[in-house]
Amino acid sequence: MKKFLIFSIIIFTSSTFANPYKHWSKKKMHEYSHSLASKVENHLAIEQLGEFGSHFALVAHRTGTGTSELHDDYTDFYVVQAGEATLHTGGKIVDPKEVGSGEIRGASIKGGKTTLLKSGDTVNIPPKTPHHIVIEPGKSITYMILKIRRK
Repeated sequence: MKKFLIFSIIIFTSSTFANPYKHWSKKKMHEYSHSLASKVENHLAIEQLGEFGSHFALVAHRTGTGTSELHDDYTDFYVVQAGEATLHTGGKIVDPKEVGSGEIRGASIKGGKTTLLKSGDTVNIPPKTPHHIVIEPGKSITYMILKIRRK
């Protein structure tokens, strides 16, 4: 019985906390700009790339401005693959609504800082930081998002 218990703990631990190695080539990441374009609804298409214990990865393709966001428990780390957009950070969310535990959405951001995002740029957005991606008509942006859980 003791051997079974130890074996069960090892199996549970290795499967629960496994952080599998993943690689996405430059070519594969670039392909998401095209493959997600046909899946856009309400100016957004997202594909989850994987979960890795302390974080998960997504790729997003936006063709228009969405809602402003704030996450209590997650850092957002962006790696822009293609296109361009303006990122608003800081300030206050206009018309905030809680849509889940620690997840706030709103119409826009008042105040804060603006940054033009282009292919190759990276951005770190800490927890509790309002942020909003604004896209000019006729433009789009594709970017990888690492959602990193706060300890």
